[in-house]
Amino acid sequence: MIYLRRYIVGITGASGSIYGVRLIEELIKEDNEIYLVITNNGKKVLEYELEINFDEWLQNIKKSSGRFNLCDIEDMFSCIASGSFKTDAMVIIPCSMGTLSKISNGTSDNLLIRAADVMIKEKRKLILIPRETPLSSIHLQNMLFLSNLNVLIIPPMPAFYEKPKTIEDIVNVTVGRILSSLNIDNKLNHPWGSTNDKNK
Repeated sequence: MIYLRRYIVGITGASGSIYGVRLIEELIKEDNEIYLVITNNGKKVLEYELEINFDEWLQNIKKSSGRFNLCDIEDMFSCIASGSFKTDAMVIIPCSMGTLSKISNGTSDNLLIRAADVMIKEKRKLILIPRETPLSSIHLQNMLFLSNLNVLIIPPMPAFYEKPKTIEDIVNVTVGRILSSLNIDNKLNHPWGSTNDKNK
């Protein structure tokens, strides 16, 4: 019996929509089941930064995978709002500071926050990719609080030792690390020493 994985992906209105798009593209390659929850501002930022139409992008994704589902952010009757619905992990990419704050305080006022709350209470893997700079003490305290609950915080920081040549190279490094954190084999993340190490 082949086990097919199930993931929730959240996209908020923070800058960095490209990270969420690339993660989804990689996840559907392996025929994983994806449940996308995107905020209204997330859609606007995605269209602005990537210069694409969200609905057209969505249709192309659905053509690539029959296991892709878009969830209405206001639908608290969605299956992902319940702990009885088994999922392997949830990634919020990018994660705004407003979303992070609500998760930290348990303010489940929409499906995205509720789904994250479910991951925490069920002790399942939750990964946040926060996008903000500089970080205030409030932001840092919220991250520390969630980290102490075993929420994984992965800021999208470039690894210049990979010698990236394009924006895509920079994005792929972070996406590759997220996939590795999900225990998904990928060609985007190169462990140190696995490529030509000129220092040896």
